[in-house]
Amino acid sequence: MEFRLGSTTRTTLREAAIGQLRDAIGQGEIPSGTHLGEVELSQSLGISRATLREALRHLQQEGLVVQDHRGRLSVRAVTPEEISELFEVRLMMESLALHRLTKMEDRAPVLQELKIRLLMLDVPEISLAQGIEADLNFHRGLCELAGNRTLLHSWNAISGLIRITMVSAGPKNALLNMAKERHAPILDFIENGDYEGGRTFLTQHMRSAKDRLAAGTKEDLLRLSAT
Repeated sequence: MEFRLGSTTRTTLREAAIGQLRDAIGQGEIPSGTHLGEVELSQSLGISRATLREALRHLQQEGLVVQDHRGRLSVRAVTPEEISELFEVRLMMESLALHRLTKMEDRAPVLQELKIRLLMLDVPEISLAQGIEADLNFHRGLCELAGNRTLLHSWNAISGLIRITMVSAGPKNALLNMAKERHAPILDFIENGDYEGGRTFLTQHMRSAKDRLAAGTKEDLLRLSAT
């Protein structure tokens, strides 16, 4: 039997490139608005330009990269309007997750897992990159533990946009949203099976996060317009 392994190698290179680029964008190493030149990037990553194009197409689908009218690719710069739309959708998704979690008969395993994820937000002098990962991990956990695969898939589809929104807002605005104290009450509502109270809290949580991130993003857009 003949095996063709070339495509697997290329796929592996593409996935590795996607991961490296996603991390670099998510950690602010490649700022929003940065033009992504194929020659420089392919040389830096040690891959062919064809493989790089595949990786960049994937990041376009995630919402991290955008293409202008001349076909040039750059890291997405998020507007306050997009943040408002994003958080409207997030609230719907995570409210559904909260509803399913509060209605479970045995909530102990869920609470145990969320407490572990909550601790990741309680790291002294946490960096922006660490904070983003911890925050995403906690909120993703709500959807994971809710047991609805379509919900989790939908949340993952917007996670790239959530990530770049946090980066664009800057450390000061983003890290304020990631405090353990801002997330801990969610566990109390789940433990008590109180969906209505949890929904009210989550709405306030999302609104304040949206306002902070939108304010930071306005500063980022002003920076881009000045360059």
